[in-house]
Amino acid sequence: MERRIFCKNSLVGGAAIMANPLIKKISPFDMPAANAPTTLMGNRFVTFCIMIRTSPWEVSRDVKLIKRDEGYAHTLKVVQDMRETFAKNNPNGRLTWGFTLNALEDKRSNYVDIRKYVAECQHKYGDEVSYFPGYFPAMYLSRHRINVEMTEAIQRITDMVGGGYRPKAIMGGFLSADNLAYLAEKEKIHVAHAVIWSQHETDGGGADGSPSYPFYPSKEHFCKPAQGKSDFIDCVNLDGWSVDFLCALQSGNIYGTTPFNGAASRRGVGPIESYGDWGLDIGHQSVMHTQSIHFDRGFELNGFGWIPNIWEAALVKIPERNNWDETFALRALEKWVGATVQKWPDVKFVTFGEYGELWRSHFPDNEKWNYRFEEKGLGIGNSWGDEEIKWYMNKEFRLATLRNWHKNTPARIVDFTRYDLPAKEPADPSPEKPVKDWSLMNRINQKGLRLQDAPILPSELKNDEKQLIAKYYPDFFK
Repeated sequence: MERRIFCKNSLVGGAAIMANPLIKKISPFDMPAANAPTTLMGNRFVTFCIMIRTSPWEVSRDVKLIKRDEGYAHTLKVVQDMRETFAKNNPNGRLTWGFTLNALEDKRSNYVDIRKYVAECQHKYGDEVSYFPGYFPAMYLSRHRINVEMTEAIQRITDMVGGGYRPKAIMGGFLSADNLAYLAEKEKIHVAHAVIWSQHETDGGGADGSPSYPFYPSKEHFCKPAQGKSDFIDCVNLDGWSVDFLCALQSGNIYGTTPFNGAASRRGVGPIESYGDWGLDIGHQSVMHTQSIHFDRGFELNGFGWIPNIWEAALVKIPERNNWDETFALRALEKWVGATVQKWPDVKFVTFGEYGELWRSHFPDNEKWNYRFEEKGLGIGNSWGDEEIKWYMNKEFRLATLRNWHKNTPARIVDFTRYDLPAKEPADPSPEKPVKDWSLMNRINQKGLRLQDAPILPSELKNDEKQLIAKYYPDFFK
């Protein structure tokens, strides 16, 4: 394991950091603590992560789903450019750096330099340095192996950053309930990006069924909120990307002759599905529309708003769409951050760990959070302009209704996932025998893949179901 001298000094910072030639001079920042929000309610948050890897879909050091070396795309300049672009219109913002295990141990000079730069960004700006096991560990690795590798990665990060540093959150992609309990009990880490909301039949798998905002998971299933003390895991489960709720009704990605005719279930703030598919202008409309769901009406309904987003550093160098060149990703990043700050000047760019801990301080359990979202479609792709979707999410269920607001048709239920029912995760997978679908589906699921998922009127629900819904939303049936 590589050790850097600067990491051993718990007092590293100040002149030592500013003198380092790897840090480009940026406009002076205030000390991070001076800008840290102290409350969840009344605030708008963005949590942004830059992922550093050595190959796409890197689940572990020896489990690589696409064996393409991305070393050439990970240079010190790429990482510096991304950090400075993020700061250009957002000088007090903090972000999360997510390293795969390979990226934490790669001895090539570019990865050595990136690790040193990121460690110094942590000291200088208050950024978070975290482990990111490539989105899909639960689909390919046993629970025990994931736990062992999380501990190893956390120790590598502590050695890399120095001063006894430990991340407050793990960027896990999909992590099982067992992994989340291990983080909370053994590693004393109480926040994890462990679900990708609505993902189903995308990137080879998925796990639909969870709330889209933070929750404490059940010991039964990482998509299920804990119902009480007996199944409670003290690790806040976070999403990684905000998506357009109407697009999310789609299972997978179905493209037509052009991206404009295609349906993409992951479309929202993610750079590939927005800017990559549609370009800087139209793609930006999708990003801002998705953010407005949370920062405008959602803020009114919930008392706070949150946008999670993750970008791979490789996007700067690797073309993902025909209109992508080496300047495209940085221009898109600048456009997104700048427009977000301009439209919502009070927005706070914080780390995943900061946000999760703020939520945890406000909600000690699952009893009192009750999320609501309302969206009218953007009118592009499968975010149909004549459709209105409403979401209701709480400890015992999530519920969505859909209607044509142009024709004022009755709202029909398109998702009713009950969390008061038993749930069970799949058995341990392996790289040879992966388990790609970890979804929690019971009564009605938004993807519409089963006969029982056909939309129904609220009046068609059973009496006990109506009583359950009315307990949380007394006006729902009026």
